[in-house]
Amino acid sequence: MDIITIIADELNIKKWQVEKTIDLIDEGNTIPFISRYRKEVTGSLNDEQLRYLDERLTYLRNLDEKKKQVISTIEEQGKLTEELKNAIENAMTLVAVEDLYRPYKPKRRTKATIAKEKGLQPFAEAIYPQKEDINVLEEAKKYISEEKEVLSADDAISGALDIIAEIFADEAEFRTKLRIMTKEKGFVKSVAKNPDEKSVYEMYYDFEEAVSKIAGYRILAINRGENEKVLTVKIIAPEEEIIRYLTKKIVKKDNYDSASYLIKAIKDSYERLIAPAIEREIRNELTEKAEESAISVFGKNLHQLLMQPPVAGKTVLGWDPAFRTGCKLAVVDVTGKVLDTVVIYPTAPQNKVAESKEILKKLIDKYDISLISVGNGTASRESEMVIVDLLKEIDKDVKYVIVNEAGASVYSASKLATEEFPNFDVGQRSAASIARRIQDPLAELVKIDPKSIGVGQYQHDMNQKNLDNALTAVVEDCVNSVGVDLNTASASLLGYISGINKTLAKNIVSFREENGKFKNRKELLKVPKLGPKAFEQCAGFLKISGGDEILDATSVHPESYEATKKLMDKLEIGEEQIRNGGLKGILAKVSDIKGMASEIGIGEPTLKDILKELEKPGRDPRDEMQKPILRSDVLEMKDLKEGMELKGTVRNVIDFGAFVDIGVHQDGLVHISKMTNKFIKHPLEVVSVGDIVDVVVLGVDLEKKRIQLSMIK
Repeated sequence: MDIITIIADELNIKKWQVEKTIDLIDEGNTIPFISRYRKEVTGSLNDEQLRYLDERLTYLRNLDEKKKQVISTIEEQGKLTEELKNAIENAMTLVAVEDLYRPYKPKRRTKATIAKEKGLQPFAEAIYPQKEDINVLEEAKKYISEEKEVLSADDAISGALDIIAEIFADEAEFRTKLRIMTKEKGFVKSVAKNPDEKSVYEMYYDFEEAVSKIAGYRILAINRGENEKVLTVKIIAPEEEIIRYLTKKIVKKDNYDSASYLIKAIKDSYERLIAPAIEREIRNELTEKAEESAISVFGKNLHQLLMQPPVAGKTVLGWDPAFRTGCKLAVVDVTGKVLDTVVIYPTAPQNKVAESKEILKKLIDKYDISLISVGNGTASRESEMVIVDLLKEIDKDVKYVIVNEAGASVYSASKLATEEFPNFDVGQRSAASIARRIQDPLAELVKIDPKSIGVGQYQHDMNQKNLDNALTAVVEDCVNSVGVDLNTASASLLGYISGINKTLAKNIVSFREENGKFKNRKELLKVPKLGPKAFEQCAGFLKISGGDEILDATSVHPESYEATKKLMDKLEIGEEQIRNGGLKGILAKVSDIKGMASEIGIGEPTLKDILKELEKPGRDPRDEMQKPILRSDVLEMKDLKEGMELKGTVRNVIDFGAFVDIGVHQDGLVHISKMTNKFIKHPLEVVSVGDIVDVVVLGVDLEKKRIQLSMIK
């Protein structure tokens, strides 16, 4: 199997790109490092292409190993033919290999193996060829044996047909064809176990949709309903057509006697052996595809959430709303340091609104708070009303923002939060997290299990390993594309940097605490267990401001410092110019990129990246994203009227639409059909998490707390 050609064709790239990238992966280089610093080698493949290449490489290598194992096993049995070997070697999926291996695979004790033990194999071999002179009943009498527990002709026939049924079931050609027929013409059907019982699965109580058309989110919903014992699910196959196909393929001669028995074996083989197996395979495949799609959407949502721009330079009051236990507040300065914490009781049952406002006014004056970050959980609406009243009473420009607090409670109860805030209770930690996630979403959200961040769908029903791998890759790509400050980054953030694992991240923080700030990137080599390879992988993503080396504050890799200094000399650029914010328009000054790259001894993509860094040192890709909506007034759901136009923030994107926060505590749904006038396959073609969008209210259901929105004017 030519793995390089297969991947090159799938990605529509050159073979040499695949070959060189595989070499880099096998050498232990990380995807973020390859993507950023080995563009010349890969032909500038991006993160997404590299991740796909890496996944397919693993799958195809595993497939290759499986083929070798299967060929070896069949060869040991003395049953390997050249035709079978070629079929296995040309198989493109693990399923196809398993189909070819099935007849030779050691089996548990089946009806067929029991029949073989009773000596009925020769009888089966006599019926199967449909010889004209065979009389099945007469032939069966030859195999009656009390010793072998074949007590009658019917027993003998039944056992022989069990053997024949298994032969049919093991035939790779039949399984492949029947799988295709079921996929193309079959239906997924779900029915309620108790139709009178109310549940969230009511639309699936009597549901049927073609296997070829059913949407992934429906599969995941049906699976969950089945797991919760609410639904019964089945694949309805085109059984009559399948039996006709098998009969045509198997019954070749005009011996009516043997043909009638073979038809019986065909029906038994399909109903007892083939259909259940194909149903399992198709349902597994539908689930895998649905999970892949859901994980992909989850990943894109997570990427957008993590890459939301920081609200920098503001002292923020984090507000974790609650009723009985009070609202926990944390004041966080511009560097993320917690200055103060307090609990107020403006909500039921205490309703100490006046007292709470006085405390808030003192905090705002004392710490010069300019932004209040409110979690969107329980008592958020009531807290928002208090804040809006307060803002009208003070003579200071203070805004508030509603923050998705998903995962804050998970973080606040974690070991990490306990280490970070040993003297705080869970409420104080949660309030600090709510403040910090508006100041720097990426730095704060990496502390939380991505599954708990609340931008996915059915995440707890998926293959957790696949989900974890995919989401970890997203976080890695985000952290490395932004880079981190080596002297302030937490161990959680450092742990996602290329080449750095959790142990190294802790070692870096410990080294920093014992020896003070890093003065240059080279000092990383003094960190215990951080060797040259790890340094190569991580150095370019770790930035140092105000250190010994000006280029340490940029994303230029240390391996390119010499070339960069040559470039600076040629362009007459001094360190002070870089320190003072970069050189706008420097790209335009280099008219001959190819010639300059050759002159200073680097590749053209690397030269372009260096020029971008010199133009804007330490540039943050998040700056290009839309800033969150800061509010000073409040709307309630009952204030909404049909036709009302509002601005909102996309909180979650799913297969059939997007949920948008319009400032009324309850997110509204924009259905995929209400996003644009043109046809789209998925909402992600139009919106992403964090987008600020203009919406029109289509309908409000106060009882069910549902808001229908449209993005089409």
